[in-house]
Amino acid sequence: MNIEQYRDYCLNKKEVTEHFPFDNDTLVFKVLGKMFALASLKRWENGEAFINLKCDPEYAQELRAEYESIKPGYHMHKRLWNSVYIQSGELSTPFITTLIDHSYDMVVKGLPKKLRARI
Repeated sequence: MNIEQYRDYCLNKKEVTEHFPFDNDTLVFKVLGKMFALASLKRWENGEAFINLKCDPEYAQELRAEYESIKPGYHMHKRLWNSVYIQSGELSTPFITTLIDHSYDMVVKGLPKKLRARI
């Protein structure tokens, strides 16, 4: 997966917007104002591509135990976020999109009922 595929995949989800709330480097995707995916553009350019994704805490532990390319979220709440490293080639694009979907679904599930109804 390259940065364009990642961006397109996230933006094609319902009610998703992209932002740079922290700096000009960190691309953040939000669903109805809540963050579900973020990545450093500079790290992608330097061959250190990874995406921070929200994850169910138990599933996060399972993923970290099974895959070297999935670690506790860099600069994030370690229990709820994973850093998914792309460059190693260990993870297939379909699997990465499944993890993005999981993150999106976790955030949507936490939204108020009125906002969830928009999706």
